[in-house]
Amino acid sequence: MKKAEKVAYIQNKLEELYPETPIPLNHTDEYTLLIGVLLSAQCTDERVNKTTPYLFDKAKTPHAMVKLSVEEIEDIIRPCGLSKAKSNAIYNLSHILIDQHQGKVPQSFEALEALPGVGHKTASVVTSQAFGIPAFPVDTHIHRLATRWKLTNGKNVEQTEKDLKRLFPENLWNKLHLQIIFYGREYCPARGHKVEHCMICSEMGAKG
Repeated sequence: MKKAEKVAYIQNKLEELYPETPIPLNHTDEYTLLIGVLLSAQCTDERVNKTTPYLFDKAKTPHAMVKLSVEEIEDIIRPCGLSKAKSNAIYNLSHILIDQHQGKVPQSFEALEALPGVGHKTASVVTSQAFGIPAFPVDTHIHRLATRWKLTNGKNVEQTEKDLKRLFPENLWNKLHLQIIFYGREYCPARGHKVEHCMICSEMGAKG
C-alpha cells in the first residue's frame, strides 16, 4: 500500500469510527481549557476531569486564581501529579494573562507558548480546540501510532508533527488529532496491542 493510499484509508476509517470529536477535557471557556491541558501533562484526562471541578469551584478565571496561594492550588491539583510545578505555572500564567492580555487567553501561538508551563503541545491544543486555528498537536501517543503506521520515521514528536501536517489536509488537523487519540485508546494501545483487533494496523501490515 502506497503512503497516499495509507493516508486515505486512515482518514476514512477514523471519520467512520469517530464522526464526532468532543474535547476529552471538561471546560467552559479558553481559560479552563488551558488549565485542563496543562494539568493533563503525564496525567490521564479522566483524572484531570475529576480534579478540575474542585479547582474551578474556587477559581475559574485568572483574577480569581491569583487570589489563591500557590500552596492552595497545589493541594487541590495534587492528584494530577507534578503538582508543585503545575501550581506555580497556573499561578504565574494567570498573573501574566491579567498583566499582559487583559485577563484573556491569547490566540497567538507564540504568546501561548511563552506562558509558564505551556509547551508546544499545550499551545497547539489550545490553539486548535479553543480557537479553531489549524494545528496538529502531537503527543507521545500520536507519535507512537504514526510510527506504528509508518507515516513517519521521525525520532521525536517534532518531526512526527511535521510529517503528519504534510500528509493530511490542513482543514482536518484539529479533528484528526482527537480521532487518532480516540482510536489509540480503543484499538491500538501501547500495551496488549492485538493486531487482529486493530483495523488500521491490520490494513497497514503493522506489527504489534
